[in-house]
Amino acid sequence: MRRRPAIPLFLATLTMLVAACEKKAQPAPTPPPAPSQAAASPGEPPAESDTVLLGQVGSLTGSEATFGISARNGIAMAVEEANAAGGVKGKKLAVRVYDSQGKPEEAAQAVTRLITQDKVAVILGEAASSNSMAMAEKAQAAGVPMITPSSTNPAVTKKGDYIFRVCFIDPFQGFVMAKFARDNLKMNRVAVLQDNKSAYSVGLTDVFSRKFSEMGGTIAGNESYSKGDTDFRAQLTALKKTKPQALFVPGYYTDVGIIARQARELGLTVPLLGGDGWESDKLFELGGEAIEGSYYANHYSVDNPDPRVQGFISKYKAAYGAVPDSVAALAYDAAMLSIDAMKRAPDLSGASIRDAIASTKNFPGVAGTINLDENRDPVKQAVILKVEGGKTKFVTTVEP
Repeated sequence: MRRRPAIPLFLATLTMLVAACEKKAQPAPTPPPAPSQAAASPGEPPAESDTVLLGQVGSLTGSEATFGISARNGIAMAVEEANAAGGVKGKKLAVRVYDSQGKPEEAAQAVTRLITQDKVAVILGEAASSNSMAMAEKAQAAGVPMITPSSTNPAVTKKGDYIFRVCFIDPFQGFVMAKFARDNLKMNRVAVLQDNKSAYSVGLTDVFSRKFSEMGGTIAGNESYSKGDTDFRAQLTALKKTKPQALFVPGYYTDVGIIARQARELGLTVPLLGGDGWESDKLFELGGEAIEGSYYANHYSVDNPDPRVQGFISKYKAAYGAVPDSVAALAYDAAMLSIDAMKRAPDLSGASIRDAIASTKNFPGVAGTINLDENRDPVKQAVILKVEGGKTKFVTTVEP
């Protein structure tokens, strides 16, 4: 057998070694960028300072996700309209959005990022009062103006002079529902079921109970639950024994729908009464027929014939394929008010914007005309809505 020359084998081996070394020396492919924790709408701002950045914190996921999503939509509409009209001081607007997941600790972390990393001019949010209070301390300390669209607990704006809201507060809606129960529904005995972990629910309960009693009514019983509970039968059974004419449930739609169903299962057929935390299309899905005939206080009604309101509703439906709830309307108003203030401010420093917001008078919001008082709270009306036929029906307006 003839032997092959050794040189070709040597050359082949050498070629393989060189190829291996060249492959090893090549730089590793650049990994794809990590997904951003924030979404910008419309568009991320460039590195230069030709864009004014607003920040939003909202519950885009979790049990109260409709609040954050509605607010995001309303703010995006306001920013789009403002940009089409020329922006602010020759600059375009953009929004950086963070998800609070409906948790105060997440809301606090998100607002810290907006302040320290994103350097936003104004903070918009949150919907839930407990989350807004966690955010307000950070915004106040940093001197960044914050406007909450729909946090109604009075303690929110007491965090400092950089904190504002565009919605009425719990003492007012608590009074509104107490007065409606006594004067319109002619009720003498009302029981209460509150969320003892929610600043919103506890505050609204305190005001309603006090005002209803002052008006000659009786609080037949008071039971509580904690956010995340799914079985309310023990509390409802206890309240049924007090023979109330209505059940006041100042919670969020996620709990109210389930409470309504379990109340009916137990034979508690009286109307449920509540506040603006009920406002969501999910209320009808969760409550079904059980929530029919119930009433709640709200910030605006889609039945309002005002051309400004109907124009907003039409544009929202065209953009998102749904009728805007009150959170969307209030978030739109909050964004529009902040944009108006930035236009009026001599510059875009936090102090200048704060002063301009504080001086707001007769601002034409779609959820009512806004006049801010000395506590940075608006003086505005409320409406009462009735759940009827799987939707809300306007009942009456209550002035402050």
